[in-house]
Amino acid sequence: MRGWTALSLIAFTMAAWPMRLPAQQRAPALIGFLTTASPSSSGSEQMVAFRTGLRSTGYNEGQNVRIEYRWASDDYSRLTAMAAEMVRLRPAVIVAAGGHVSALVTHDLTKEIPIVFTTVTDPVKDGLVASLNRPGGNATGTAGLTSELDPKRLELLHEMKPSAAVIGVLVNPNRPGLYDQSRELQAAADRIGVKLSFQNAAAAQEIDTAFEAFAAAGAQALLVTADPLFNNRRTQVLTLAAKYSLPAIYQWREFVSAGGLMSYGPSISEAYNHAGVLAGLILKGAKPADLPVVQPAKFQLVINSNTVRQLGLTPPADLLPDEVIE
Repeated sequence: MRGWTALSLIAFTMAAWPMRLPAQQRAPALIGFLTTASPSSSGSEQMVAFRTGLRSTGYNEGQNVRIEYRWASDDYSRLTAMAAEMVRLRPAVIVAAGGHVSALVTHDLTKEIPIVFTTVTDPVKDGLVASLNRPGGNATGTAGLTSELDPKRLELLHEMKPSAAVIGVLVNPNRPGLYDQSRELQAAADRIGVKLSFQNAAAAQEIDTAFEAFAAAGAQALLVTADPLFNNRRTQVLTLAAKYSLPAIYQWREFVSAGGLMSYGPSISEAYNHAGVLAGLILKGAKPADLPVVQPAKFQLVINSNTVRQLGLTPPADLLPDEVIE
């Protein structure tokens, strides 16, 4: 759990709300879990981390807590209806996972049911909380610099493959804030002196088409932008990057551990672990208004040395990773 702030305050909070102990409950508490992911993600590292965080507060799924899951399966258009259904269930807390879209639609529908969100880049700007330290409403969660780090990822990718004159950029056109995300990436590309080939993908089949377009555009490297769709379709993205021999940089370490070249960002598993902790604290009686939004305090550059060799790359001496995966 190292690498995120506000841990001491969370520990204090756990000690300050002892009145609702799981053993005193006549029926299991109900948590609603709304996510952009698909049911196949139920055993993912993130979900394991969430259940571990929840368990650390004394709640075990299937014993003293019940979780109702709603999976949007990468289709943002389904989230509003699913969130409305979740609100009608009146759970003790709703976990809105998979980025800020699920958090926003849930927050629009209820100002009463506590909400815990995961990896929302700027929850203050999005209107989810009044401030990070004092959320003030019915929502709290984990913040995570996601799209804001894309320009830095582009710079790191250019260091790894400086000969790449054209770099492909995979984006989800349905992602809110895409204009700012693309504008900042273009500004970074202008500074570096490379050309970007933006390709849209809003569904699994469109990811295949996007890679064909990268090849046609002569892309020599690839930046996969921060978006839940691409994280949920990780295996597909990695397979295509290998097929087209594209050195690629990703948002999360999990891509690199699965064979991707490199990643830069915080830990998504730690974010989900904290979401579990926050949900458990709320079940014990804590108010989201009083639980600070947890922020990442460390960003890691992770490189897969085997993929480096397969792609025939020679990393520069000053490109120092925080972790090397063999």
